[in-house]
Amino acid sequence: MKKWLLTVAIAASVGAQADEGMWQPHQLPAMADELKAKGLAIDAKSISKLTEFPMNAVISLGGCTASFVSPKGLAVTNHHCAYGAIQYNSTPEKNLLQDGFLAKTFADELPATPGSRIYVTEEVTNVTEQVKQGLNGKVGTEFYQGVENKEKQLVSECEKEDGYRCQVYSFHGGLEYYLVKQLEIRDVRLVYNPAGSVGKYGGDIDNWMWPRHTGDFSFYRAYVSKTGKPADFSADNVPYEPKSFLKVSAKGVSEGDFVMVAGYPGRTNRYRTATEVKNEFEWAYPEGKMLRERFIEIIKQTAPEGSDERIKYESQIAGLANYAKNFTSMIEFYGKSTMLADRQAREAELASWIAKDPRRQAQYGQTLAQLDALIQKGNAHQQRDLLLSYIDSTTMVPTARDLYRLAHEKALPDMAREPGFQERDMARFKASMERIDRRYAAKVDKAVLLDMLTRYAALPEEKRLPALDKAFGIDNSFSEAKLAKTLDKMYAKTELGKKEVRLAWMDKSVAEFKAAKDPFIQLAVAMHDTNMALEKEQKALAGELMQVRPQYMDAIIAYNLEQHKPVYADANSSLRVTVGHVKGYSPKDGLMAVPFTRLEGIVQKDTGVDPFDAPKQQLALIKEKQYGDYYMKAIDSVPVNFLSTLDTTGGNSGSPTLNGRAELVGLLFDGVYESIIGGWAFDNDINRSIHVDSRYILWVMKYLDNADNLLAEMEVVN
Repeated sequence: MKKWLLTVAIAASVGAQADEGMWQPHQLPAMADELKAKGLAIDAKSISKLTEFPMNAVISLGGCTASFVSPKGLAVTNHHCAYGAIQYNSTPEKNLLQDGFLAKTFADELPATPGSRIYVTEEVTNVTEQVKQGLNGKVGTEFYQGVENKEKQLVSECEKEDGYRCQVYSFHGGLEYYLVKQLEIRDVRLVYNPAGSVGKYGGDIDNWMWPRHTGDFSFYRAYVSKTGKPADFSADNVPYEPKSFLKVSAKGVSEGDFVMVAGYPGRTNRYRTATEVKNEFEWAYPEGKMLRERFIEIIKQTAPEGSDERIKYESQIAGLANYAKNFTSMIEFYGKSTMLADRQAREAELASWIAKDPRRQAQYGQTLAQLDALIQKGNAHQQRDLLLSYIDSTTMVPTARDLYRLAHEKALPDMAREPGFQERDMARFKASMERIDRRYAAKVDKAVLLDMLTRYAALPEEKRLPALDKAFGIDNSFSEAKLAKTLDKMYAKTELGKKEVRLAWMDKSVAEFKAAKDPFIQLAVAMHDTNMALEKEQKALAGELMQVRPQYMDAIIAYNLEQHKPVYADANSSLRVTVGHVKGYSPKDGLMAVPFTRLEGIVQKDTGVDPFDAPKQQLALIKEKQYGDYYMKAIDSVPVNFLSTLDTTGGNSGSPTLNGRAELVGLLFDGVYESIIGGWAFDNDINRSIHVDSRYILWVMKYLDNADNLLAEMEVVN
C-alpha cells in the first residue's frame, strides 16, 4: 500500500469516525484541518516532529508512559506505573507504599527498581524495504530468521552512538517496519509518591469503574553524567535537562474541551480475525481469568498481609488483579455484544470484495483461508502452552532457564545470538537478576509452582512434555503430595535465591551448568533441548504468519480506503497520539455519568478501611472546603478525575493528557468498565478513558503533602 494512499484514507476518514484511532505522529499533518476543528491550537506538524515540543517531553518507561514537567528532568507518571519502584524501596519498617514518600532535596531521591529506564524517542525511520530485501522465496523459520537478522543489523548500526536504545517495530502485521531510536536514560530515581490511600484510593474495587476518586500519580527524575550522557547510577550524576517540558495547567479542562494524549499504548487487536476473536473470548480469557485469580489467592494464603513477603508481591498482585478484572469485563461484554458476528460479517464483505476483481482475487484470494489455517495450527497446544506460561511466571524456573540459555548464547558471535542475550542486553539481564531480591519469596514461589504443575499433570499424556514429566516425576500415578515433597527439596537446596549466586552464574560455561548440583539448574539443563525444539516450532509458525498477515492487512487497508474508514495500525508499544473531548457517557439505560468527580466524593466513599481509607488530614481539608487555586466553579469543588473520549489502552498509563495548547491537564490512568473491550473494537458511545485531573494533582501536592519544592520546580500556569 503506497504511503500516499494511507494519507488519503486518513484525511477522508478522521472527521467521520469521531475519536477512534491511535495515530503515528507522522500521520498527523494529513489530519491538520480536522484537528484544528476539534480544538488543537498548536500546529499539527509540530506533533509529528519528535525532537520538538511537545513530543520530546513525552517519554516511555518501558510499559508505561511519562512526561517531563521541569527543566531538571522531573517526570510525572501514574502511581501504579511507579508501584514497582515504590515497592522495591519499601520495608515493613518504612512502607512507602502505605505512607507515601517525598524527597525534599535531590540527595533524598531514591534509586528506582534495578533496570528502570526512561526512553526519549528521537527518531523514527521507515525501514520496510531494508527488512524485506532478499527475503523472496524464504518461508517459515528461514523467513523469520531473515527478518530477525535484518532487524539486528539495523539495531546494531543505530546503537553505535553511545546512550541509545533502538528497536524495529512491525506495523499492520508486518506490512511496514519502522526503526525507532531512543535516548536510554539509565539512572532513574523515585522523587515523590502520595500515600497508597491517595494513589490507590478505591483499589481493585474501583479499578475500571466510574465514578473514580484516585490520585494515580507519582514522580521520577532522570539523571545523567556530568557530561550530559546516559550513565549508570552514581552519586556524581546530575539531573537530566530535557530539550522541552510540559507546563502544568492549574485551570484544567471543562466539559466538551479538546484533549489529546501522546503515549506508548501496548497492544490492540482491532484487525484480528473472527477465529481469533472466538478463541480469545471463549477460551483464553476465561482460562486466564481463573489462573490469575488462583495466583492471587496463593500469594495471599502464603504471604500474610504486612509481612516482607507480601510487600515483595504487592506489585504482582496489583497486576494480576488488574488483568483478572479486565478479563471479567471482556467476557461479560463479549457475551452481550455482536463482536463475533461483526467480525464474521466483515470477513464475508472482504471476501466478496476480493472476489469481484480478478486482480484482487489473484493477490488476496487465498489469504483468508491461509491465515485461518495458521491460527488454528497455533492453537493446537494452547492449554499446555498457557500453563507453561504461568510456570514461567514463577521465579526459580525461568531464572535457571535464562541463565543456562545465556551460557549457550555467549558461546556464539554477538550478532548470531538470540535477541535478549546479546551484549546490548546484558545490563538489562543483570538488572533482572538483581530485582529478584525484592520480588521473590521461596514459599510463595513454591506454592504457585506446585499448583501450576498439578494442573499441567492433569493434561492428557500426549499433550505433555516428556522432559518436564521426567523432571518432576509426572506420570499416570501422579501424586500432588509426592510433587510437593520434590519441590520442598528443590527449594531447600537451591542457591539461586541469593543475588551473588545468580550474578556469578552469568559468567559460567555450559559445562559448568551440566556439572551443577543446584536442582533448578539441573532442571534447566534437562529442559533445554525441549525448550529449543518448542522455540523452533514457534518461529516456523511465526515466519508463516509474518508472510500471510501482511497480505490480510493490505487487503483490509485497500478495502477500508474505498469505504472511507480509518486506517491506523494496531497499537504495538510505539509512540501514538489520540484526540478527543471531555465527555460523560451513559453506561446503561436510565443512567448518565457526568465527566468529573469532586473532592466531596472521596468523603462519601470513605469507610476508614482499605481501600476507602483516605488520610484523615485529607478528609479534614475537604470538609473545610480548602480548595485554594484549584476550584472549578462548574462543579463547586476541586475536580479529582475526569472522563474523555480518547482511544487508549494499556501502556498509555501515565500518558500526559494535553489541552489544545499542549499544556498538561491530567494523566491518563484507566478506562471505564464498559470500554475494556476497546482493545478489540472501539465504540464511540461507551469508550471512555479516565484521567486524574491536574488540579487534583496540584491540590494534593500543595495542601496534603507539602511538596512545595516540586511545585516551585514546575511551571504551573493558569
